[in-house]
Amino acid sequence: MCIGCSQDIQTTLTRIQKNFGIPEAVSDSDAFFASGIEAVSITSPAPCHKENVLDAAKRRLPVLCEKPLAMDNHEAKEMIAAMKEAGVTLFTAFCYRFSPCALKIRELVRSKAIGDVRSLSLIYNWNMHGKYETDCNGKRVIQERRKGRTLEGGPMVDCGTHQIDLALFWLDSEVIRFSSHGAWVDEYEAPDHIWLHMDHANGAHTMVEMSYSYHHTSKKDVSEFVYELIGTEEVIRYDRSAQRFTMEVAAGTEEFAFHSEKSFPGMYAEWAYALGAGRSELLPSAEDGLRVVDIARKATDSVIKNRMPDGLC
Repeated sequence: MCIGCSQDIQTTLTRIQKNFGIPEAVSDSDAFFASGIEAVSITSPAPCHKENVLDAAKRRLPVLCEKPLAMDNHEAKEMIAAMKEAGVTLFTAFCYRFSPCALKIRELVRSKAIGDVRSLSLIYNWNMHGKYETDCNGKRVIQERRKGRTLEGGPMVDCGTHQIDLALFWLDSEVIRFSSHGAWVDEYEAPDHIWLHMDHANGAHTMVEMSYSYHHTSKKDVSEFVYELIGTEEVIRYDRSAQRFTMEVAAGTEEFAFHSEKSFPGMYAEWAYALGAGRSELLPSAEDGLRVVDIARKATDSVIKNRMPDGLC
């Protein structure tokens, strides 16, 4: 079925059931919760997360909720309180943590393989699937996925939350202050290119750069995805485009196995373990999700508030 057309819900459910071998698929929330499920994975758009989590809390079902956890910290606190009152767990789905490369970086940082980390540069510049798409009539129209995510808060609130979480995950050091800057290629309220600078309690600094307008109208699909960690004894670098994951030290270059930047199988395997054990050292807690979305929202709101008028020198 072509992009841009409305899809019949039942047809979509049937297709998903067939493709993934799902025994039951419903479009009604009451039928969903009456199906005998033991836990809920929430992958709906961000504005729906609060309602979805509160519905699960009413049924005392544990939840793994996609990022960003909520639209703002007030929603997140309400969701956390409801789940605690229900006596069930609420985790935030930051799948980037579970890439073998991300876990290896955490191991290297903890073992001080490059000494004390002082600088992190986390860059993801891409087109968010492009500004335009073609509808069923062959007409060029605005690509709804990119538009929707920009309206929900833009690149820092959406994908940037992964990078903020990784910096906290790797350094195990709180952010004590941060600032942000933005650029507008398109005319949405939120900037479609944004930079976030975070100072950590341990003295390290993280720079996160996110874009939804990098080659967004180009024929060629180009993106830039890089992690670079500079320590007192050299550098760790992950480059998705080059498909290289390396550590540069005095003895030379050490090459590590390259993997995708995210791992849904790894995340869900850890969640399955956590459901049985009642705990997890790797899954981001709801509180982790709250502090990340708080930084991302405040950084974006600050840029919007302080936006310079066009042409003002």
